[in-house]
Amino acid sequence: MSAKRVQDASAYLRSLAQLRGRDAAWADQAVKESASLAAPEALARKVVDLVAADRTDLLRQLDGREVRLGGAGKPEGPAVKLATTQAPVLVMELNWRDRLLGALSDPSLALLLMMVGIYGLVFEFMNPGFVAPGVIGGVCLLLALWGLQMLPINYTGLALLLLGIAFFVAEAFVPSYGALGLGGIAAFVFGALLLIDSELPGFGVPLPFVATLAGLFALALVALIRMAVKAHARPVVTGAPQLFGTHAVVIEFDPRDGEGWALLNGERWCIHAGQPLAPGQIVRVVRMDGLRLEVQPIVGADAASQQQQQPASAP
Repeated sequence: MSAKRVQDASAYLRSLAQLRGRDAAWADQAVKESASLAAPEALARKVVDLVAADRTDLLRQLDGREVRLGGAGKPEGPAVKLATTQAPVLVMELNWRDRLLGALSDPSLALLLMMVGIYGLVFEFMNPGFVAPGVIGGVCLLLALWGLQMLPINYTGLALLLLGIAFFVAEAFVPSYGALGLGGIAAFVFGALLLIDSELPGFGVPLPFVATLAGLFALALVALIRMAVKAHARPVVTGAPQLFGTHAVVIEFDPRDGEGWALLNGERWCIHAGQPLAPGQIVRVVRMDGLRLEVQPIVGADAASQQQQQPASAP
């Protein structure tokens, strides 16, 4: 495919050289062999028409020359004589709108805006009511889409970018201990490098910029993993395992069926015991059967000591 492109460029340049009476052989060398000439040599071989020192000298040398309108593939038009000595020079500068749109079409800025937009919307969906992340994310995402549609996008690279961001967001919800995060970083790096489908030098996402973003992702991944490890190492504070071994105060007890009620951490629980219990007696939870606690009495404990160990009961 690369050889085909070189041949097409060579043929096109030779046709232009023949149309304008230039050196077609050198045009072919310029494409295939990357040949170059100094300014005097280019003028001698009629690769250029003239060599000017500055814009004033250029306008002076162009004055009185005749050129024919038309070009490759078009019929040759009438000859036109140039009058450039006294011609006014108009400088056409970009206005603020054109400069802004040109900046938005920068690949690095478009990529950064896309990331800010996606993460802003994700944060808003996870925390409804903040408003600002959703607004900023929506604006940044739309600006990024406008910038990307002005660029020669490789859709495989774009898909890898989105996949990497999705993996990294999933890492915050799925306990993969870094597997999704590492896959997301790899997909993001490859996607950023493949995002711009162009062979022009410098027209793409710079490697240092990609490395910086990947480094930020890696730091965030390390922070997520540390948070997950700390959460996993914490003792259980809810559910049945947290109740085993805790103390409760008997409120009432029916020795006929061995069931009653006790106060545990400010809540009333149905209890069952294999021996009679008295109101105010302190018991220990040994097992849980559904919503009923199996308890055993604590010898020598009373309600006064228990009230010092746990919060006061609700009325």
